[in-house]
Amino acid sequence: MVPRIQHLAKVLLITLVAAGCGDSDGGSPAPTPTPTPPPGGSTSTTTITITSSGASPRDITVPVGSRVTFVNNDSIPHDMSSDPHPEHTSCPDITVGFIAAGQMRATNNLNAARTCTYHDHNQPTTASLQGTIRIQ
Repeated sequence: MVPRIQHLAKVLLITLVAAGCGDSDGGSPAPTPTPTPPPGGSTSTTTITITSSGASPRDITVPVGSRVTFVNNDSIPHDMSSDPHPEHTSCPDITVGFIAAGQMRATNNLNAARTCTYHDHNQPTTASLQGTIRIQ
């Protein structure tokens, strides 16, 4: 019985030592955890970046089930919504709402094939903040 306990103790010690070996000496980084997919669809995401020049790219095509992330790299907040203004009813899944400077927000999963247009609710006539998302 004692040899079995000694064997288990050695296995435990080796396991603990191996677990304690880390990345402190510049070795391989720890694996990045896989994100949990959002409920009801794909994890495919396309990014639209907002700057003082406007939204870019303004017109994109994404697969059904995708999400689109709006990143606000401008110094002012934006309020991205689907057309028409001010109802935002043509594609409510792309209405992400208020995005503070330096933040990002994603649409819901875009589960229906269609063409949606968007704008900044606070600047609805600014062409550089208008665009199209084609869901195919």
